[in-house]
Amino acid sequence: MQISEPEFQSAVDYIKKHDDFLIVSHVQPDGDAVSSTLAVGWLLSCLGKNYVMVNEGPIPRRMSFLWHADQIVDLSSQPLSRTYKHVICVDCADFKRVGATMEYFAEDAVLLNIDHHPTNDAYGAVNVIVPEAAATAEILFDLIADAGVELDQDVATAIYTGMLTDTGGFRYSNTSPKVMAIASKLLEYGIDGPWISEHLLEQMTYPQLRILSIALNKLQLSKDGKLAWVSITDADMQEAGAIHEDLEGIVNYPRNITGVEVGMLFKVINDQAVKVSMRSAGKVDVAAVAQSFGGGGHVRAAGARLETTLEEAVIAVVERVKQEL
Repeated sequence: MQISEPEFQSAVDYIKKHDDFLIVSHVQPDGDAVSSTLAVGWLLSCLGKNYVMVNEGPIPRRMSFLWHADQIVDLSSQPLSRTYKHVICVDCADFKRVGATMEYFAEDAVLLNIDHHPTNDAYGAVNVIVPEAAATAEILFDLIADAGVELDQDVATAIYTGMLTDTGGFRYSNTSPKVMAIASKLLEYGIDGPWISEHLLEQMTYPQLRILSIALNKLQLSKDGKLAWVSITDADMQEAGAIHEDLEGIVNYPRNITGVEVGMLFKVINDQAVKVSMRSAGKVDVAAVAQSFGGGGHVRAAGARLETTLEEAVIAVVERVKQEL
């Protein structure tokens, strides 16, 4: 993207014109959400702006190596003291994904919405939505350049991390020539690409391994072998001593079975709520499936929350995926 594009110019103008920002990403943030939050914070700091970075809950511990990651306020343990008029939302596919952070949006808040999900409904006053981007971090690489700010190793590491995690280590179909060109450029700033990959994609905690084992023991496969899914309950989490971030990547295991077109992970939230994550081999648009349940995402990676029991959620989603297939 170039600065001549109106969406990018509007975003740059918004950032340069205003001050005192609240930066938010989606609930249960992943690598791209955390990295994008920090990249925006870094940009604002370079421009001499005041800002607060916040999320509904804690960021994944494995992201603690990133620049100022410890400055992202966890609302579950540290509420803010006031509201903010200027809010920058990153990697939030729809407005409700900001979660409890919306309590700190002023009634007349003006939102800048930066995202790469094709299901994003442009809820901001200013919107930079680039569905062809592999990650929101990729969009921020362009936005920082359009703002006339030179990268350094800190923000290069954050952007690289966001792209690395959302492309599955540069393995998914969203790994475009542009992604690889940006990654090459970022490496020139001296970031440790091999260490980041090892740290984020290879290393596992013991609870993470335990919950994976429990999940795979409950693996189910459709009769035609095209759908596979696992489910995880609170009891499973307690048995494994696991936390939410330990679930990262589990949905890929059912998807990776030969012949499977869609892999799914069902996570029980409570007796009447279940979160489903879906991964597609390409034939099924799981974003469309997710949208039918009030969720969203990408063609090959999407999710939704269903207000029902685990058994009913599995039946409903599996049937809907079969229809899409």
